[in-house]
Amino acid sequence: MSTPTTVDPSNDGAAAEAPTFPPPPEFVADAVAHEDLHDAASTDRPAFWGEQARTLLDWRTPFTQTLDWSNAPFASWFADGELNVAENCLDRHVRAGNGDRVAIHFEGAPGDTRRITYAELTADVQRAANMLQDLGVTRGDRVVVYMPLIPEAVVTMLAVARIGAVHSVVFGGFSAESLRARIEDAEAKLVVTADGGWRRGAVSPLKPAVDEALQGEGTDSVEHVLVVKRGGNEIAWDDERDLWWHDALQQADPHHEAEAFPAENPLFILYTSGTTGKPKGIVHTSGGYLTQAAYTHKNVFDMHPEKDVYWCTADIGWITGHTYVVYGPLANGVTQVLYEGTPDEPKPGRWWDLVDAYGVTVLYTAPTAVRAAMKAGRKVPDEHSLESLRLLGSVGEPINPEAWHWFRQVIGHDRTPIVDTWWQTETGAIMISALPGVTKLKPGAAQTPLPGIVAEIVDEEGNRADPGESGYLTITEPWPSMARGIWGDPDRFVETYWSRFDGRYFAGDGARLDGQGDIWVQGRVDDVMNVSGHRLSTAEIESALVGHEGVAEAAVVGAADETTGQAIVAFAILTAEAAEGVDRDAVAAELRSWVGQRIGAIAKPRQIVIVPELPKTRSGKIMRRLLRDAAEGRRIGDTTTLADPTIMATIADLM
Repeated sequence: MSTPTTVDPSNDGAAAEAPTFPPPPEFVADAVAHEDLHDAASTDRPAFWGEQARTLLDWRTPFTQTLDWSNAPFASWFADGELNVAENCLDRHVRAGNGDRVAIHFEGAPGDTRRITYAELTADVQRAANMLQDLGVTRGDRVVVYMPLIPEAVVTMLAVARIGAVHSVVFGGFSAESLRARIEDAEAKLVVTADGGWRRGAVSPLKPAVDEALQGEGTDSVEHVLVVKRGGNEIAWDDERDLWWHDALQQADPHHEAEAFPAENPLFILYTSGTTGKPKGIVHTSGGYLTQAAYTHKNVFDMHPEKDVYWCTADIGWITGHTYVVYGPLANGVTQVLYEGTPDEPKPGRWWDLVDAYGVTVLYTAPTAVRAAMKAGRKVPDEHSLESLRLLGSVGEPINPEAWHWFRQVIGHDRTPIVDTWWQTETGAIMISALPGVTKLKPGAAQTPLPGIVAEIVDEEGNRADPGESGYLTITEPWPSMARGIWGDPDRFVETYWSRFDGRYFAGDGARLDGQGDIWVQGRVDDVMNVSGHRLSTAEIESALVGHEGVAEAAVVGAADETTGQAIVAFAILTAEAAEGVDRDAVAAELRSWVGQRIGAIAKPRQIVIVPELPKTRSGKIMRRLLRDAAEGRRIGDTTTLADPTIMATIADLM
């Protein structure tokens, strides 16, 4: 298959001629409704969000004040209103007569399955809420969740929300030390975990990491550890602290009356990396977060709960799993797929098996996963029907145009729109994305702020960028799902996100406006290299590399250089065809020239390393920090969170 023509958004003329894909006919009917959203939001933005909150959620006490921004940058949305988050995700759907609708099609990595209706999930969460209260958990207490992607994890999150407590989910791939730091910072009262979780055909132990974490200082706040039986692996046991989930759940009362809580009641803490080395506990509250989660899920994915089967492939350990696996889909009463394993487990094409088996209509995944499928070739997906798919989504990083085209052609059969979404842990929900039926899609561009969101690109001095210019991506007006602070450190919140540009939220992403004023996200500013005074985006160079027909995936980092300040170092995975009998040095030289042709001589990498794989977490995130260590000749840091902890030793040998 020939490589599709792509557009370099750094070239003003090319960007002005960016190819677009009009929405398929079946989406055009929704165009009027979506245009109405834009009109309403531009007329009165707070009133627009108030209408979304009233329409999408059930309130026990209706709010009278939509937004209080008097203590900026700490917002209050719908502050005098009261609701219960779990009730909005569960009970109200049962009361509306949809209890028999499937909430979750669960597929375990070993092949076990569960079909859970809204009535069944509601019953499970009610009993679990009583179980937590029996263990002394009350409103405001913190519960750390360290689990595989299984239904009990979703039940735990919703049960914590139901009683007004605060959950902090820690990705199951994190080390014991990372877990300990989060338990200590949140002063958690309870930890919910599993003996182990299935990953790539084997059990990955989880309870042993909890045991190790709780031996460290600062974890005395933990009174109990609840353990789900999942992996069947042997574990140590503390009779005074540890309880089996199934035993405690069986002893709990099956009926729980949901209490209403203020809209600004904290819902969860989610830790994200910080430049100081100490993770930042991002705090989200209830009413505003759930409003925007439901609004974006409904409109970005054009959801029809009565007929759609939705699948977001993210783990609940990340913000995507919070908003678009748990709260958004369940608030909208949607049927979804929950899958414990990896795309090729236990055999290549497992994802595509599940799409066909469950009739998935909307698939939301990461560019990394798309590029991994590209690397394997189209033979496996071509063996599947995939005819149920009607919309595809991209999340987590800018999707390169080559992956966008492949995703649409091979998986979407040249008929599905692709919504490329930009948002962050701190924003809580999607901020920039095309809307089906309205936007002519541009491969690789996030494109347009959603109705109700005001985003601007600015230069170093905070002046608005003109079409064709690059700068810093900022948000100028408050939005409902915005973070309410950093747990226990309000000054750090202001300094980190609101001090760079006066009155503007900025969390580190660079972006560019093309000739039509559409937004192309260029990646983190710390992933924007300064080479001899020229600002170059790592994402842009990666996109150029994977535009070569012999490259399946690439990662680019900036390495310290005495002459140029920073030098470009690239790591590339070749396609199976290109890797056969390859001369690595010759391929590296060819790729350097290729990048020079696509972007310019200044963008030629100092070094291109041909590697068998990139260092990725179990969720598929590339650990560029480790690649920078290798590029600068430093000792490689902790690799325990990688899907393949040995890959960095291989890469170091190839440097």
